[in-house]
Amino acid sequence: MTPWILLDSTPVPGKGGELRLYQRGDEFSIKIAGCGELMNSRVHGSEDALAEHTCARLADCERPRLLIGGLGMGFTLAAALRQVGRQAQVVVAELVPAVVAWNRGGLGGAAGHPLQDPRVTVREGDVARILMAEQRAYDAILLDVDNGPEGLTRKENDWLYSMDGLNAAYTALFPRGVLAVWSAGPDQAFIQRLRKTGFEVEEVRVRARGSKGARHIIWFARSGV
Repeated sequence: MTPWILLDSTPVPGKGGELRLYQRGDEFSIKIAGCGELMNSRVHGSEDALAEHTCARLADCERPRLLIGGLGMGFTLAAALRQVGRQAQVVVAELVPAVVAWNRGGLGGAAGHPLQDPRVTVREGDVARILMAEQRAYDAILLDVDNGPEGLTRKENDWLYSMDGLNAAYTALFPRGVLAVWSAGPDQAFIQRLRKTGFEVEEVRVRARGSKGARHIIWFARSGV
């Protein structure tokens, strides 16, 4: 079997450990040192679904403005760009500068180099800061940060899934906007927090790889008028 080659490594801000980028043939893997694989370029069905299901809920929006929290390997961004029109704007917030650099380099080819699309704006930094600073700015916010409400890489990510974080997301959305949240698994307490914030919540289960692979969760939360 072809061995994995370590291409680069980088610390995660906030004592979140170390991310490592590996390649084996045309396959890429991002791993957390000491914790195993975080994502793989061959397994992105649920990331695609996050964008596809969200954009389907924006069908009546002619010029949607989206915020994607977490660039990853670019698959959620690429799927969103396939669904929205030429007038759309997509802002991507990525905490780790090296991840942006990897996507501008060889890794970007796995998802079709979505960062080259003129509709995309990259903001290097914590998506939490964007949510706290902006009001009624987005038709949809897509969060693919960490492992969902049960964080894995960075303790600070927990704020996004707290009442304070959800209130900030609610405020950052246009009326009837959509907050879409990817998670590795179910979390009833998180659903209750979404509802307490004022969202109408729908839970969708998707597969990691087409009709196969692990089952992941996406919550679609619609804000009020």
